[in-house]
Formats: sequence, C-alpha cells, structure tokens
Amino acid sequence: MSRRQTCVVFLDAATYGDVSLKRFMDSWDCTVHQVTSPSETIRRLAGHSVAVTNKVVIDQPVLSSPGAKDLRLIAVAATGTDIIDREEAARRGVKVCNVPGYAAQSVAQFTMALILELATRVGKYGEAVKAGEWQKSPVFSLLTYPTVELNGKKLGIVGYGNIGQTVAKMARGFGMEVLIAARGELGRTARPGSAQPVPGDRISLEQLFRQADIISLHCPLTPENRNLINAQTLSLMKPSAFLINTARGALIDEAALIEALRKKRIAAAALDVISQEPPPADHPMVLAAKELDNLIVTPHTAWSAREARERLLEEVEGNIAAFLQGRDRNRVA
Repeated sequence: MSRRQTCVVFLDAATYGDVSLKRFMDSWDCTVHQVTSPSETIRRLAGHSVAVTNKVVIDQPVLSSPGAKDLRLIAVAATGTDIIDREEAARRGVKVCNVPGYAAQSVAQFTMALILELATRVGKYGEAVKAGEWQKSPVFSLLTYPTVELNGKKLGIVGYGNIGQTVAKMARGFGMEVLIAARGELGRTARPGSAQPVPGDRISLEQLFRQADIISLHCPLTPENRNLINAQTLSLMKPSAFLINTARGALIDEAALIEALRKKRIAAAALDVISQEPPPADHPMVLAAKELDNLIVTPHTAWSAREARERLLEEVEGNIAAFLQGRDRNRVA
C-alpha cells in the first residue's frame, strides 16, 4: 500500500487544538472529523485503512461491523488504550499503536501545580483580592486559607512510569520525600493488607496510604485497579493528606471521595480527570467542586501543553509511517 493510497481518518481532531495536521494531509489521503459521536463511528471508518483516535471508542461492535472491514491500523493519539478492544482488534488483524511518554513533562508540571495550589491556595487568595477581602483587612495580610510547606512532606506515587518518574524528580526539587507503590500492589487481589513481595525501593499500598502526606495517581486504568481509591483506602490516609489524580477518573470511587472530603477525613483533593468526560451539569464531582473548598476539579487538561500536543502528532505520524513500511512502532496489539 503506497503512502498516497493510504486512507487515514481522524475521528476527533478537535482534541489536538490548534496543532496543524498539514504533515498528514501532505503525505496521505486524509479525512478529518473534529468530533465523532458513537453513532457516527462505524460510518466514518468505512473505506479507511488507518484510524486516528484520541478518545473515540473502537470496541468489539465497531470492529466487527462492515464499516471496519478495511481497517488495518488504529493509531491511538494518547498513551492509554482502554478505548480500544485490543483482543478483538488482534483477532481481526488490526494493529494498535499508542504514544507513550509524550506528555510526561506537561502532566508532571500540572500535577505539581495542583499540589502547589492545595498547599498554598494561590487561586483562593487571588479570588479574595478580586472580591475585596484584602482591602478590608485590619492587618497587612490575609490568613483565610491555611497553607503548608512541601519541604519534608512525603509524596506517594501510584504508577511509576514516565509521568510518575518525572513527578518524582520535580517533587524532590521541592525537598519532598518520594514513596513509590510496588507494581504488584496495584491489582484488585493486592489491596492493602494482602501479602505480596515488595522490592526494596518500593512500599506496599497500605504503607503508602498510611505514610504519605500527598498521594498522586499516575497508573493506567485496568479492571483490577478500578476504584483503587475507595472507602477502605481513604480510611488509611492521614486527615491532613492531599489526593491528586491526573490519570483516569475511574481509579476513584467518587461517592466515597466526596464523603471523605465532606467529613474532612482527608484534607483535600485535586482531580484533572473524572468518571464522565465531558461531565453533565449534574455530575457529582462537578456539584461537589462547587460546594467544597477542599476539592479542585480541572477539565482533563494536564496533558495539553502546546509542546506535548506537537510531540503527540509527530509520534502518531511516525507510527503510521512505520506501519506502512511493515515495521511495528509503539505497537500494543
């Protein structure tokens, strides 16, 4: 199949923002859709050998449909591939590739921004000035929101891939001690309290939850670690602890977290991901963020620095080119 004979369809190009797709248009026959709803996916795949998707689901019903009969490669424009039925793709001879590591700096930087916001309440104090509270103060300062220093605090990292390692490096620059959860502890059968061998440079989940002043999630979502943060694990955390999630929303039992925040069982949480994205107006986490001073919710934007989005599409291009040359590059199925 020549480069020009290759038919590429972008299913959700709007997710790349203002990064140009010209490099793809110059090389291949491309169809670009800014947004694709579930009811449109099968029709839009028809006649295309390569599909590029960030968040559009390509599952068993889609892959088994007549519309996907020409599909040979799914180029996931992201690191996580939980939107793809990889087993069904393999059965049908459809290769799947992803882009690991492209947003490590962006996500780690955003993670630290969330930690700093919970520790310093910069945003809250900025809002206080706009609301005229400082101007009414009888003294030179405001002490409305408690702040803490990060130096000497323990940061527990769950998921120590590219992003987790970059967060650890940044955190150490603030004088934090880094605790790393043992890889084998992330499954449902290895919940806190289970007996599992732990490498010397890691600690068990139970130890991490009990010891950490801040817990930051950077692991992929799997069936085993869904709701990893739940009533049990939250009960192990310090009342002064912060929880950060820039990974996947379904890692958290949201009802349990809201209850823990409301009852001050933990001090605060900052989430860049939730269970439904974009959320409906009445999503529990959105409503809770409006109600609670100890909860910050941002719109899944940790990954989105301009440099990261440029790297993402460069890597997608490289994955497609390798596929056409008969080589596997970043292949996951």
